[in-house]
Amino acid sequence: MTYAQRLKAAMFGLAAGGGMPALAWAEPEVIGRPAVHQLNMQPAVTGIGEYIYSLHNWMMIVCLVIFVGVFGVMFYSVFKHRKSLGHKAATFHESTAVEIAWTVVPFLIVIGMALPATHAVVAMKDTSNPDLTIKVTGMQWKWGYDYLKGEGEGIGFLSNLSTPRSAVGEPGVAPTTARTDTYLLEVDNEMVVPVNKKVRLVLTANDVIHSWTIPAFAVKQDAIPGFVRDSWFKAEKVGVYRGNCVELCGKEHAFMPIVVRVVSAADYTAWVNGKKKEMAALADDPTKVWTIDELKTKGEKVYAANCVACHQASGQGVPSAFAALVGSPVVLGPKAEQINVLLNGKHSGKYPSAMPAWKQLSDSDIASVITYTRNNWTNKAEQNIVQPSEVLAARGK
Repeated sequence: MTYAQRLKAAMFGLAAGGGMPALAWAEPEVIGRPAVHQLNMQPAVTGIGEYIYSLHNWMMIVCLVIFVGVFGVMFYSVFKHRKSLGHKAATFHESTAVEIAWTVVPFLIVIGMALPATHAVVAMKDTSNPDLTIKVTGMQWKWGYDYLKGEGEGIGFLSNLSTPRSAVGEPGVAPTTARTDTYLLEVDNEMVVPVNKKVRLVLTANDVIHSWTIPAFAVKQDAIPGFVRDSWFKAEKVGVYRGNCVELCGKEHAFMPIVVRVVSAADYTAWVNGKKKEMAALADDPTKVWTIDELKTKGEKVYAANCVACHQASGQGVPSAFAALVGSPVVLGPKAEQINVLLNGKHSGKYPSAMPAWKQLSDSDIASVITYTRNNWTNKAEQNIVQPSEVLAARGK
């Protein structure tokens, strides 16, 4: 296919299911993520998304017609009635007909655009009668999901970026791992929902403002600390759909992607059953006494998944932003204080970023990561072991 043929296909071809132009020379599509050389919005997989994109295209046509009409009349007047052809400027002061026309016509155009737009906004805010309700919590820099109502109630997990840091690279240092098609758009735990079911999202944040966005669903909703906002979607096509936090939220803002896997009803039931079994297996017996080596081994993994973004792998923190754990009086002091900080969070006037609460972690996760920090780097805390039973007891206080 020649370049001209590809360009023609891009201008007049319709993307499957979306009714939108698509470039013929784009790389193989990975559903739910931006495509190379894409000209338009991502194809919608929800009814409200299709409506919004159609409304967008219609309004673009209206704007184009107005643009061509206004500038066409203007340029026609300039060239056909210029002074060099002997024309003289009119000297009238007002025209009732013209004034009525340029008042009524724009008013009708605005009303014609406002009515369907208002209909779309009202539909976007109608979260009534959901089949599934999921709480979404934004945090620096990951997402927490808690299934509140419907099939899967009680499931909760954190969703972290799974792209290895070796693929990201460092300032002045090239990445050492090859980047995949889903680079920076992949997570360790995906939100899973059933197809053709209305999913209500209840959104909040525990530190700064984040924004949960999936372009294919036409959903973009801010998650604000201290407030509860809601939105909804009803995916009509099985697949994996990707998005990002789109509210600047800190130095790792680029590393908190969103992945939603839409599956059949049967596959969703199987996922729920498997997830509940997995959660039950992770719910360790709080009476079990762990060895220090077991706690440190598990704690290193918990630290890498949840703490390293703020406190760094070296435990040095980020100057003027996040406290260092090396030599920290909290880490080296009484363990009850460190348990309290992880369970309830803490904000220090010295550091602008708050330490969020981590109650969503299991007792063994909290016990192990505390033990890891109290015995790692140059830290040698006197009270160097924390057992899950101590975390459990602190939760009940």
